[in-house]
Amino acid sequence: MKPILLQGHERSITQIKYNREGDLLFTVAKDPIVNVWYSVNGERLGTYMGHTGAVWCVDADWDTKHVLTGSADNSCRLWDCETGKQLALLKTNSAVRTCGFDFGGNIIMFSTDKQMGYQCFVSFFDLRDPSQIDNNEPYMKIPCNDSKITSAVWGPLGECIIAGHEGGELNQYSAKSGEVLVNVKEHSRQINDIQLSRDMTMFVTASKDNTAKLFDSTTLEHQKTFRTERPVNSAALSPNYDHVVLGGGQEAMDVTTTSTRIGKFEARFFHLAFEEEFGRVKGHFGPINSVAFHPDGKRGRCQKGRHRRVQTAPTAAPPQTPATAGTGDPTATRSPGRGE
Repeated sequence: MKPILLQGHERSITQIKYNREGDLLFTVAKDPIVNVWYSVNGERLGTYMGHTGAVWCVDADWDTKHVLTGSADNSCRLWDCETGKQLALLKTNSAVRTCGFDFGGNIIMFSTDKQMGYQCFVSFFDLRDPSQIDNNEPYMKIPCNDSKITSAVWGPLGECIIAGHEGGELNQYSAKSGEVLVNVKEHSRQINDIQLSRDMTMFVTASKDNTAKLFDSTTLEHQKTFRTERPVNSAALSPNYDHVVLGGGQEAMDVTTTSTRIGKFEARFFHLAFEEEFGRVKGHFGPINSVAFHPDGKRGRCQKGRHRRVQTAPTAAPPQTPATAGTGDPTATRSPGRGE
C-alpha cells in the first residue's frame, strides 16, 4: 500500500470527515485552518479562512453545499462549500466542541464546553429562519448540568442527537423538545468519539477507558465491546464489511518519551461480531486522533505528525483501509484502493 501524503496543517489534527459521496475530505486541526481535499488524488481544493483558534469539529451537509465548523475561538461558522464564503457566524460563550447538520441539512446543532464559568449547552438553529442566525438566537438550547459533551452526532431521521459525555455517559436528546429520551453509562471514562454506521442503525463509541463499544442507535442498547490496552481516541464502522477500526495511543504528554512500538500507535482492526482483532496498520509516530472510512469502504485517510516519513505495514491486511489522523502534525495520508 502506497499512501498519499497530505500537508495542510501546522498543528495536530482534531477531526477528519468525508462528504456523503466520498469525493471530498475535510480536515481540521488545532490551528485556525479548515482544509478540503480531493479524496481521489490528495489535491487540496482550498481552505476556509476566518477562525482565530483551534478548530475542533467539521461537518458537511447531505449535498455538500454547506460546511459547518466549530472552534475554540468561541464561534460556530457556516460556509459555502464551493466558494469558501462565510455565510453565518454564531458566537458562543465558550469553545464549540461538536457540530453537525441534520439529515435534511436544514437544522444544525452544536455543543459548547463547560469552561470559564459557563455551562455546557447544545444549541439548535433552523437555517430556514434567517432571524435565528441574525439574532444569534437558537430555537432550542439544552443545558448539560453534570459533565460536558465531548462528542455528539445526529440520530436516525434527525429526530434526536446522541451525545457522549466527559464522565462516560451516553444521552439521547430529543431534537423537538430537548428532553433526555435515553440515558446509559457503559464507559467509565470520557467518550472521545461517536460514529454512526452507514444505515444509522448502530454507532460505535471510543473512550479513554481503553475500549470502543457498539450500540443500537434507537435504544442505546450495548451490543459489543472492543478492548485495547491504550486510550481509544476514535473508532469507525466499515460501510461494506463487519469491521471496526480503532485509533488511539497513550496520552500526548507521554509520547515524546516513548518509542513508536511501546506507544502502540497502530490503527487496529476488529471483527464486528466476534470482537476479535485481526489486523493492524503501523506508521504513526504519535497517537491517532481521528479515523474515517471512505463511503465506498475501500479507501481511507490518515493524518500524520510533522517531519516524518509515512508508511503503512498491515500485519493482516483488511479488505479496506480507513483514514486515520495522528497528533502533532500537518500531514495526511491515504492508502489507495484497487484500480487507483
